[in-house]
Amino acid sequence: MLSLGAFFSSLRLAGFPNINNLHGSHWQILALFVAAWGMAETIRCLQRRWSLFHAGILIMLYADLMILAAIVVLLAFP
Repeated sequence: MLSLGAFFSSLRLAGFPNINNLHGSHWQILALFVAAWGMAETIRCLQRRWSLFHAGILIMLYADLMILAAIVVLLAFP
């Protein structure tokens, strides 16, 4: 939930609904830190032994990584 909330707030801070109004905001750095915090919390759920739960957590980590990349793109290329 932290990562998704950070992604949606980053979209709003970039001026997403209006494509002509896209811009970078320094407040998006906070969204980047919140998304990284969400990824760290997801990493804490990993188990040492492989199971289907472990596979699900890995999929969630890949999704968090894509969210982090999208926030960096919105931050770097206004």
